[in-house]
Formats: sequence, structure tokens, C-alpha cells
Amino acid sequence: MELREYLHFITNTQSLEELWPVHTAQMEKFGFDRLIYGFTRYRTETSLGDPDDFTILSNHSPEYLAGFLHGGLYFHAPMLNWALENEGAGSWRQIYEKFDLGKLTPEQIKVVQFNLTFKVKSGYTISFKSISPRSKGAISLAAKAEMSQEEIDQVWAEHGTDIHLMNNVAHLRILTLPYTPPNRALTKRQREALEWVGDGKTTQDIAILMGLTSATVEKHLRLARESLSVETSAQAVLKAALLNQMFTMPAET
Repeated sequence: MELREYLHFITNTQSLEELWPVHTAQMEKFGFDRLIYGFTRYRTETSLGDPDDFTILSNHSPEYLAGFLHGGLYFHAPMLNWALENEGAGSWRQIYEKFDLGKLTPEQIKVVQFNLTFKVKSGYTISFKSISPRSKGAISLAAKAEMSQEEIDQVWAEHGTDIHLMNNVAHLRILTLPYTPPNRALTKRQREALEWVGDGKTTQDIAILMGLTSATVEKHLRLARESLSVETSAQAVLKAALLNQMFTMPAET
């Protein structure tokens, strides 16, 4: 895809399932064949929040993700630390410069060694502008295994402006699309009940509107709270809205 065609597609896509394969294919044309996109709305001074609440998209191997994400190595990744303190694009060259100067912590060195095992050794990280102090998004662009950092730096020198633009637009579009974390999918009935709660309706009102008993409505709301790991229906409404699981147009088929 040419840049204009790509931007037209991304801004009109209706789901993450459509967006992500196209975006990864586009990045591979520039030499970046393994990507991890991450976004959190639950950042604090000492934490990025519950990993189950992260929006995560990746085309890395399951084995890599098992160690890097589920094994918790991501928290000590040098370029993630850089992304939390900066905005814009950063070359991974700085990792090796810090290594040579002895400025990496033992935990960070462990991440570098893990990455080298999977031939994740060169690339760029883009840290997106935050929309609030509690949110942060970034994408890791790993270059093809056979490419050196010098080679990918040359690619960036020629095409970096366009690559950065494409990732920024993809990020902004991702924020508007429904995302379902693992084990937190809402059923149609749970979503509908929450939408009525968001409209200020009582349980009795919702029962009439949905043609159900009040007990059944309460059951849908309880299961929605459990799925979203919150304590109140109001919290469930907010969390589902943040995940774009409510008040959304169905994707075209």
C-alpha cells in the first residue's frame, strides 16, 4: 500500500482484527517484521497497572510472548523504560551504547539476553503522546533477524517520518476500536444491560426495556462486573466504555 492508501484504510477499518494484519504487513515492508503494541489506562508512579487490563497486539511468536509478557520481562525492558520517560521514536542503538558503558541494570541485561535468544536485536520503539497521566502507549518495532542496527537506522533515516506517521495514526485508531482482554468478554445481554445503566436506568427500568425479570438483569450485571473485575455496575460501565465495548457500531460483515 502507498501511504495515502494505507491511511485511508486505517482510518476506516472497523476492527482490530482488520487493522493489525495490515499494519504489520506494512511495517514488514520497511524491515520491521515483529511488533508489540501496548497501551494502558491504569498507569501510576510505580506501576503500569494489571497486565490483564493492557491492550496488547503482537505478531511475535507465542514462545517469545510467554517470556517477555507473561514472564514479566517487559517491565525491565530498556526501551520500555525509555518510552515511559519520552515521546517520539527511539533507536535501539542506545541499548548497546548503555551496555558498553555499563549503565544497564542486571534485570535489563537479562531482557537483552532473552531478546538475543529470539534474534530480537535491532529496531525502533515509538512512544506515543499520552492522553492523560494515567495512560501510556508504545510500539516496539523489531527488525528482521538478519538486519543490523546500522541497516535499520539507514531505513529510518529515509522512511522514518512516514513510519512514525503510520504508527501514530494506527495508535489513534486502535484507541477507538473495541478491545476484549482475555477472559473479559461481555455477552450481548451484559453489554446491553450496562448500556442502560449508563443511560441512568434502574434495574426495574432495564427489566422492562429488555423484557426480562429484575433478577435476570441483576444476574447479567453481576456477571459483567465479574468479567471486568470491578465491584460496582458504575465501575463496569466506565471500564467497558474505556475498552470501547459499549455504545459501538457493529463491524460490517
